[in-house]
Parts: sequence; structure tokens; C-alpha cells
Amino acid sequence: MTGLANRLLPLFPVLFVLLWSTGFVGARYAMPHAEPFTFLALRFALALLILLPVALVLLRGKGPLPVRPIAHSAFAGCLIHGFYLGGVFYAVRHGLPAGIAALVAGLQPFLTALIAWVAIGERLTRRHALGLAIGLCGVALVVAPKLGTGAAFGAQTLLPALFGVVAIALGTVWQKRFVTGLDLRVGAAAQYAGAFVPSILMALASETMRIDWTLELVLSLLWLVLALSIGAVMLLLVLIRNGSVSSVASLFYLVPSVTACMAFVLFGEQLTPIQLVGIAVAAAGVWLATRAPRRPRAGEA
Repeated sequence: MTGLANRLLPLFPVLFVLLWSTGFVGARYAMPHAEPFTFLALRFALALLILLPVALVLLRGKGPLPVRPIAHSAFAGCLIHGFYLGGVFYAVRHGLPAGIAALVAGLQPFLTALIAWVAIGERLTRRHALGLAIGLCGVALVVAPKLGTGAAFGAQTLLPALFGVVAIALGTVWQKRFVTGLDLRVGAAAQYAGAFVPSILMALASETMRIDWTLELVLSLLWLVLALSIGAVMLLLVLIRNGSVSSVASLFYLVPSVTACMAFVLFGEQLTPIQLVGIAVAAAGVWLATRAPRRPRAGEA
């Protein structure tokens, strides 16, 4: 990383949460005009179209092609983007209430911390575990007003959402464990190549693939590709490379809170007192989970 990037690194978590939260807003604008897997395949294809020429230039004249890190990055992208977004989008499209989907997604930091502890031996302190527990309670409070709304749900919709959350937890740990020494732009291109495969296969198998090319869809697609698929994901990869997996995952606790605030501004959705309490509780949990341990002063044991 450059000196400027190192100086800006403390701001990356804030920028990541803000950008990632806009994904739900962009999806709300786009979903009436395209089926979920068709839209995801198009989004990943455009991101790959932008990043692939950059990756090829970076790899030119650099010696043997780093096949193994690229393959690991593609697999991580298949999990983080293809299976996670595909599972959640499928579940919501087929009747899972948005509040339940958000609550299921709130399990991700816990699962990621558990997998990181088991798979790569990442230490989970009591303070960190307490922060994760508090953050999950905050997410539950934020989505609580929506839990009683929407259609009935069962295994057909709940299991794909759970599968998606497990996939992004596994993909995050996989990225940390196996993708080392690879330029982030090359890695991002490989991720979207991996994510495109399950999305296009599901679109071909289960959807009509018709797209209503409205201005609303085009603007949403451009934002999701440039701001999220490139901007936010680059920030996520930097954060994974420079920090613990469980600390990075805890940032996802803030996403429902920021999304609720955006929905209040953009769509006039009500923010109830219990949601405001939940926002504060989630923020406190993330602070606990990401706060660096105090270094002993000189002379202390």
C-alpha cells in the first residue's frame, strides 16, 4: 500500500460500511426491472469487464501466472458474491420477509469469527466475543419492527438465506487464509469471474432473463458496479488483508443500521425508537469487537 493509503486506512471501515449499505438501496431500485440472478450475472459481468483489462496489464511481464492465488480468489468470490447474494436474493424474491433476511445476515460475524477460530486459529478474546454478541442484539432491535411483516416463510426460503450467510463467512476466511501476495485488482477480477459462474447458471436454469431497461435500472446497475463491486469490495479486501477476519466481519453489524437511516431519508420509512436503540447497541458492539487491546504502559507487568 502507498503512504497515502496507509494514512487513510483508519477511514476505510467507515467508507466500506457506507458503500456496502447502499447495495440494499440499489437493489430496491433495480429489482422491479430484472430477475435477481439475471441482474447479479449482469452486475458481475460488467465489473469483470472493467477489472479484467487492468488485471491483464498488471500481470504482463511479471513472470509466471500466479495460478493458485487466482484460483483461490475466484473460489472466494464465488462464495462471497455469487452464493451469498444469490442465496439472499433468491430467498427474498420467493417470500422471505426482509426483516428475517436481515436478521439471518446478522449471523455472519458470529459464523466468520467461529470459522476463523477453527480454520486459521484466529484468537477470539472475551471482549471480542462480547462485542459480537452485543452487535447481534443491536441488529435484532433494528430489524425487529419488520419481523412481523411480509409473507409466511419456511425451509424453501430460509435455507437459501442461511446457505448464503455461511458462504460469505467461509469466503471471507478463505480469502484471508489462501489469497496472499496477489494484487488486489487482479484478485477482484478473479473474484467476479468466480461469482459470475453460479449467477449465470442459476439465471439460465430458473429465470426468463428478461430485463426492463429503464433509467432507474441503468443508474442502479452503474452504482452497484462502480461503488460496490469495485469500490466497496476493494476496501473489503484491504481490510481483510490488514486486520483480523472477525474484526472485519463485525463491521457488517452496522449495515442494517445505516441502511435503515438511508431508507428513512430516501423512502420515508419510519425509524422507531426501538430501532434507534438498536443502532446505538450495534455501534457499541462493533466498537468493542474492533477496539485494539490496550498496550501496557512502561513499568506495567
